[in-house]
Amino acid sequence: MPLLKFAHDTFSPAVEEAQEEVTLDAWLENPHAHAGATILVINNDEDLFDLRCDFAGFSVIVLDFPSFADGRAYSQARLLRERYGFRGEIRARGDILRDQLFFMVRCGIDGFEMDTGDAATANDAFSEFSFAYQRAADKGEPIWRMRLQSAKAA
Repeated sequence: MPLLKFAHDTFSPAVEEAQEEVTLDAWLENPHAHAGATILVINNDEDLFDLRCDFAGFSVIVLDFPSFADGRAYSQARLLRERYGFRGEIRARGDILRDQLFFMVRCGIDGFEMDTGDAATANDAFSEFSFAYQRAADKGEPIWRMRLQSAKAA
């Protein structure tokens, strides 16, 4: 699968170095056995809400999207960014559609392993939306707040 990295509103193809991956279950069961792992893989059915652990040793967290219709990993990405303060790469892997990319980035995802598409096609997904209606992990201003500020300034 091609790996696309998101940076500064553009995607580019990326070359992945050989790094050790570990699943969340395996790491929680025995973290010392996986001390060299730099990539943590989290299945979309994992409950991160009350998880007590430190993700700082990982440079990449991979979130699984087994079906484009299953959005549980969106919530996982927001929890990782907002509650756990993870600043490394959050990567989506699996059944990802071009139409989902804008929303994934808003949730904090910044790397993608996609079966189809390329960087040029992925970049087109970002020119289709000028504004967002909700606050999200990307810290972008929602349109309602911009309208409110504009009305106050007038």
